[in-house]
Amino acid sequence: MDTALTLTTDMKLVLGLVGFTMVMFLFERIRADVVALVVLVLLGLSGLVEPDELFNGFSGNAVISIVATMILGAGLDRTGALNRLAGWLLRRAKGMEQRLLLLTTAVAGVNSSVMQNPSVLALYMPVAARLSSRTGIALPRLLLPLAAAIVMGGGLTMVGNSPLILLNDLLIAANSNLPSGAATLEPLKMFAPLPIGIALLAASLAYFHFFGDKRLRHDDDGTGATPARTQSYFAKAYGIEGDVYELTVTADSPLVGMSLGEAEALHNAPLLLALKSDGEARLAPPADTRIWVGSVLGAMGPRQQVADFAQNHFLRLSSRLRNFGDLFNPSRAGISEAVVPATSKFIGKNGRDLQLRKQMGLSLLAINRDKNVLRENVRDVNLRAGDMLVFHSIWTDLGEAAASKDLVVVTDYPKGEQRPHKFKIAMAIFAVAMLLALSSRLPVSIALMTGVAGMLIAGVIHIDEAYAAINWRTVFLMACLIPLGWAMDSSGAAAWVAGHTIERLPTGTPVWLLEILVGLFTTLFSLVISHVGATIVTVPLAINLALAAGGNPTAFALIVALSASNNFMTASNPVISMITGPAGYTGKELWKIGGPLSLIYTAVAVAMVNLLY
Repeated sequence: MDTALTLTTDMKLVLGLVGFTMVMFLFERIRADVVALVVLVLLGLSGLVEPDELFNGFSGNAVISIVATMILGAGLDRTGALNRLAGWLLRRAKGMEQRLLLLTTAVAGVNSSVMQNPSVLALYMPVAARLSSRTGIALPRLLLPLAAAIVMGGGLTMVGNSPLILLNDLLIAANSNLPSGAATLEPLKMFAPLPIGIALLAASLAYFHFFGDKRLRHDDDGTGATPARTQSYFAKAYGIEGDVYELTVTADSPLVGMSLGEAEALHNAPLLLALKSDGEARLAPPADTRIWVGSVLGAMGPRQQVADFAQNHFLRLSSRLRNFGDLFNPSRAGISEAVVPATSKFIGKNGRDLQLRKQMGLSLLAINRDKNVLRENVRDVNLRAGDMLVFHSIWTDLGEAAASKDLVVVTDYPKGEQRPHKFKIAMAIFAVAMLLALSSRLPVSIALMTGVAGMLIAGVIHIDEAYAAINWRTVFLMACLIPLGWAMDSSGAAAWVAGHTIERLPTGTPVWLLEILVGLFTTLFSLVISHVGATIVTVPLAINLALAAGGNPTAFALIVALSASNNFMTASNPVISMITGPAGYTGKELWKIGGPLSLIYTAVAVAMVNLLY
């Protein structure tokens, strides 16, 4: 390769856009998908990507494959497959804690080979909660090994995670810019990385069995405790305790004319979870609902607190639920916990902005953030990724909120629209889709979409549910950044960076050492611009670096795609951001346990890629 390339204006523009993307992702002043859209527009305005190719990322095989895996995962969830799995794991474990931990993480890792990592974790969090509540194993001991296995298991197939799904499209795109005489890069088959994924998953299981488990907290101090559905748990973890009482508003009460929000803000007020006014009773009434003479409040708290509040504000107290008996039936409503994922549109907003009660029927009771439980003025607290939110709601309202993907519900609650009678049909359709993908006669995207069409026709999942299962933020992020990778390659920026990198390395640097450096560089890059961004930007660079050093371009590109998910230390990995709140992990804990695991990941990935390629 010619290492004396001249730095052209187009190269400068592309490298400038890469730098802009990194800075914007790092400081998070603007949402990542919006930044990606701005980059896409700038690529078009600058002429770095032709107008008729600019939006091809939206129709690429990678984006279609991701959409299909999201819908297939939602279809399997609708059949109650995870409930069956929890029971099977408990039976197989036979009361042995280590066996339970090993089985749960191994099965989750295998499942992640055919579903997106965040989707797998969202499905397994209620399973982990159920296992934890039945066995007494502290949730911090379950969630990090579970998340690590899911990330590692994503390397079992080419559809296990976003970077691997992207890889084939990037390899095909790179062919148009290869130097003369270079061999054409072939797309990888569905199970091409299987041996690598098996080695990675085995390394994760061994790490936590022999080393990592000893560093995880074994005690249960109430922070990140098991989200059991018992009153004792919520009393211990959040100070939410007591029974539900009915308070009838008299003509002498100062609450008359107040809004519910104003009443909640009164000193020593109990939790006001329901309101009956004008003959209509409802849970989670909006904060601006007015209280009038004869209104009935559903209040939860210790009896003495509720009695004092009733006496001080001229309310009639009744412990019999004449008006709210059906509403507070545990089979219909209750307290739950949910995590704010990194992709949620709730981030940066508070409960008052979101109007959780009016729009979703959710009463926000508390927030667990970084081991601190917030109870005062929780409606005014701006939400962050990883926050654990405590709600009281009707279960169907909670299910509708969870379907938006802005919340990941941890509590195992009665769900509507489950279709257990479709389980066998769903599994058969899924198996056919996987066999089609394995045959290599069809592109993976078509094989997976065949499974989606089958589930829709068979009624496993409805079309509106399929639309709701798609995380459009992820789709836009990927589709908008793909042309940036094309521009890196076609402008010569990737070749220029690779050539100058080789020039500055010591003569005779072994290829395997370059592969390790590429893996570590990609890992560090993914901490800043996400795993998708790191893959799109770094794959063209790695291919050109391999050509300059006499290495295998496919091997270098595969190392990049694998290393882009190698982040067990920070919340920039969506999987890790989802477990920090429920388990109460600190940043120090994650670095102490996840740092060595990331080094092991790099070593295993590079060693296995060299054995195969």
